[in-house]
Amino acid sequence: MAPKAANPPLAANPRGQAAGQSVGATTSVPPKPEDQELARKLEEQAALEAELADHELRAANLRAELAAFERQYLHFVGSRYAELDELRARITERLALAHSEDERAQHAAREARARADETKSVAGEKAVQPPRAFAATPEMKRLFRDVAKRIHPDLTSDRDDRIKRQNLMAEANRAYERGDQERLLKILTEYEHSPEAVAGEGPGAELIRVIRRVSQARSRLAEIEAEMQELLRSDLHQLKLRVGEAEKSGHDILKQMIAKVDEQITAAKRRLENEAEHRD
Repeated sequence: MAPKAANPPLAANPRGQAAGQSVGATTSVPPKPEDQELARKLEEQAALEAELADHELRAANLRAELAAFERQYLHFVGSRYAELDELRARITERLALAHSEDERAQHAAREARARADETKSVAGEKAVQPPRAFAATPEMKRLFRDVAKRIHPDLTSDRDDRIKRQNLMAEANRAYERGDQERLLKILTEYEHSPEAVAGEGPGAELIRVIRRVSQARSRLAEIEAEMQELLRSDLHQLKLRVGEAEKSGHDILKQMIAKVDEQITAAKRRLENEAEHRD
């Protein structure tokens, strides 16, 4: 009797599956290192964009508040100082004319005229209507933050796009200072529909772009912080703080300054009239 044939050995699993494992089951493919790094950098970029937008808003608020305060100061006080310096220049010029051989009188007249011209240039023409204080609405702040997050020039590595963003961001700052909410919305909408808003493809290239955007955002944050510190240390901001603190206790520093300069103007006018009478 012929011996019984032995059972053939099990065929090797071409997919390396253990015996009894379903052939149809699939294993998850781990993400590539560049994809993981890109995901991390995108999260970092998103956080920096939000932080940058907040810092830009704070800086824009401070610039707008100081600009509005400066306009108020120049309107109420600066214009009076310009008038006072003009009267003083006329007085010294008349004295110099009366003492043509006195070099000190001539020098004083030239200095007084230069100071008067400078004060007049700084004060500018007095507006018919008193300038308003700056006060942004919550909607304006939200809209400006959106513009900064989307359009900020330090969030792109493309040279042409960066130039376009710089111009738009400068325009957005001016619109914010004017309280022009409609213009801010138009800036944001127009950029969102522009070709520059379309992102490139490929994880490798995108990773490089994101790394550069992160670096640019960090640099801009440092620049904003330096600018903020400079504005906060400025004489204009210190005066604004003094005025604000005085208002809390019921005092009006600007009104006091106006009264003091008005007294000096009256005295200068009287002296100028006396000089004219003596000459006659």
